[in-house]
Amino acid sequence: MATSLQIFRRIADALDRLSPPPIDAAVFAEETLAYIWQGRALGLCGMDDIGYLPLSLIKAVDRQKKMLLDNTRNFASGYAANNVLLWGTRGAGKSSLVKSVCAEVYQTCPQLCLIEIARSELASLPELLRLIDDSTRRCIVFCDDLSFEPSDDEYKSLKSVLDGSLMNVTGRVVFYATSNRRHLMTREMSENEVQTVIHHGELRDERLSLTDRFGLWVGFHRINQEDYLAILESYAAYFQLNWSLENEDNRAEALQWSRERGGLSGRVAWQYISDVAGRQKRSLRISQ
Repeated sequence: MATSLQIFRRIADALDRLSPPPIDAAVFAEETLAYIWQGRALGLCGMDDIGYLPLSLIKAVDRQKKMLLDNTRNFASGYAANNVLLWGTRGAGKSSLVKSVCAEVYQTCPQLCLIEIARSELASLPELLRLIDDSTRRCIVFCDDLSFEPSDDEYKSLKSVLDGSLMNVTGRVVFYATSNRRHLMTREMSENEVQTVIHHGELRDERLSLTDRFGLWVGFHRINQEDYLAILESYAAYFQLNWSLENEDNRAEALQWSRERGGLSGRVAWQYISDVAGRQKRSLRISQ
């Protein structure tokens, strides 16, 4: 008959098997630009290719580009920098700009790295920050397409981390996020929440409380037709496609493409040039 000690050992062994493996800091020590945080496994997966565009190909957002580039360079060099919220219209190139800026800065500051975290993994953010604290890298934690509904609890956890001791102690991490919303919380509140709020100002303050943790707000807006066509020309030249605006049929086709997709944007331009490249049996391989 098993003794109490044997039973406790079996229980401990079973719990060890259920627990996630320890974080491998050695993987993180490799000089790789980008990683994906796998929160459930508490591990990092290095990315050999993050599919970024050269900064010169990102058009119509010169002001936004400079703001993000300056902040990232300051951070990578060990100077003061802000958490950044890139907000605005969909397809404007927010996430593409983050990747391109990080790739640009990495060329001269290889201690920089970009760690992408899914919104669903935000609960494990404290574990990631502890890993960063054990490293010498300067890390941008990046969450794409971030927003919260009133029923979500994750925004409170993120708000606490952004303003809390974990990020302040390390000094080697900032948080970048993209969102289609300027305010990460929706305006709608559940009936119970409305009943518990005394003043309408409290509703506003709650919606703004997370966004206020981002010191730098970078706004993106719809581009005009001239910018759209300029983006197409730069893509065609870079990828050496047989396409030019001197051909009126090309111009008409490109504008028709945008109308069928409901508007002008960098994403629509990329989708159109991908179609052109496909018809010409060409790839859109980035020269690294």
